[in-house]
Amino acid sequence: MTTHNDDAAASLPIDENKIIAERRAKLSALREQGIAFPNDFRPQHKAADLQEKYAGKTREELEAESVTVVLAGRMMLKREAGKKAAFATLQDASGPKADGRIQIYATLDLTGEAAMAALHHYDLGDILGVSGTLFKTKTDELTIKVSELRLITKSLRPLPDKFHGLADQETKYRQRYVDLIMNEDTRRTFKARTAAISSIRRFMEKNEFMEVETPMLHTIPGGAAAKPFTTHHNALDMQMFLRIAPELYLKRLVVGGFDRVFEINRNFRNEGVSIRHNPEFTMMEFYAAYTDYKWLMDFTEAVIRQAAIDAHGTATLTYGGRELDLAKPFHRLTIVEAINKYAPGYSAEQLNDAEFIKKELLKFGVKPHAHSGLGALQLALFEETAEAQLWEPTYIIDYPVEVSPLARASDTVTGITERFELFMVGREIANGFSELNDAEDQAARFQAQVAAKDAGDEEAMFYDADYIRALEYGMPPAGGCGIGIDRLMMIITDSPNIRDVLLFPHLRRED
Repeated sequence: MTTHNDDAAASLPIDENKIIAERRAKLSALREQGIAFPNDFRPQHKAADLQEKYAGKTREELEAESVTVVLAGRMMLKREAGKKAAFATLQDASGPKADGRIQIYATLDLTGEAAMAALHHYDLGDILGVSGTLFKTKTDELTIKVSELRLITKSLRPLPDKFHGLADQETKYRQRYVDLIMNEDTRRTFKARTAAISSIRRFMEKNEFMEVETPMLHTIPGGAAAKPFTTHHNALDMQMFLRIAPELYLKRLVVGGFDRVFEINRNFRNEGVSIRHNPEFTMMEFYAAYTDYKWLMDFTEAVIRQAAIDAHGTATLTYGGRELDLAKPFHRLTIVEAINKYAPGYSAEQLNDAEFIKKELLKFGVKPHAHSGLGALQLALFEETAEAQLWEPTYIIDYPVEVSPLARASDTVTGITERFELFMVGREIANGFSELNDAEDQAARFQAQVAAKDAGDEEAMFYDADYIRALEYGMPPAGGCGIGIDRLMMIITDSPNIRDVLLFPHLRRED
């Protein structure tokens, strides 16, 4: 089906200002009649539901049932057959598993002369309300035979050409509302995102976690190694920070006696922008008393697997044309084991030689901080040589103490913590560890972070005296983890850019 004179229009340059002026004139006429922007039409049906229920029926079955429908949607296509009949396609908010579009058929005899005359002046993008009965055309397309037709909302701007859609990627991000109108894949992505987050919430509640909310304005940025956004509280006349993580507040709740808590939260980090980084992003953080990092790995794996199933229909995904199986048990490797597996050639002696690793990192353009110890250097080498190769879900475990200021130190191996990071398709998805609940040890770790910050590390943590005070009241042993929702959604929806899974990603201001 094609829009009236579509082929001719597609070959001509579009004068958008002229089109807008013509549509404003039509709206002005509607205002004069007192019928612009009505708010008394109440749709009772959705296109996807109708398609799912009736598309498989024959013409004779539909005629026998005489199904009456009341539906509203945006007109995406229109084809007129003179003044006596017209076909159009309406799109509503239903789908994406079923078709969110349905055809309508208006005729002079059934729809009426006034409504047909009005339809002739309606434009693509207008939102219409229709009442009528279902039937099938000669080509077996489910269609509403319109008995009543109303204009609900007049669209003043023309939609992009249907053959090319919204071609410019930045315009898609900047004008997401148009992208959602024109692109079924975009609508499908964000409905999958919602399904995945709902799945995570149900999973957590099923496992007796309590959902909580913690502050987004912090007096001390904590819970992660990151550069914060700063702001100013006028009434209190004090500097504040947008939160980089909710961790320290959630663990205060564990101190207070809430053994299992979680928060699906927005975090803000004043760092780089890339296909994997947005300054504002979503995480799910959770904390469970009387657990450790081994329990956390099993639980995190189960959360992610179920979210994929509920959003995608299966735990076997395809990302960038390559299979990714979340149904299998996730791999577990130490930092050194990962280097040996994915960047073979380093000897055990070399990987335990800080000076050798420093020289090796310089080859990758990485200059380590002067205070970096062996563990931090090994981690930096892993990030340069092995991380991008971790396609299958893999836990990297046993991180060094110096880069894990909030994690419990190992009881058996000096210098490492009970911490993991989860990687898949070459990127970090989650970070978790057995929590450090020794107030004195935590205070010493904070002091080391302060020294690192004084030495020039902008991402090092501040000293949080109130959090130390909370720990001094006693926190039970616990495990905690943060899952990057945006990156997980990239994988579940096979999206190459983090902006593809953010409804309104950050962009430079328009000129």
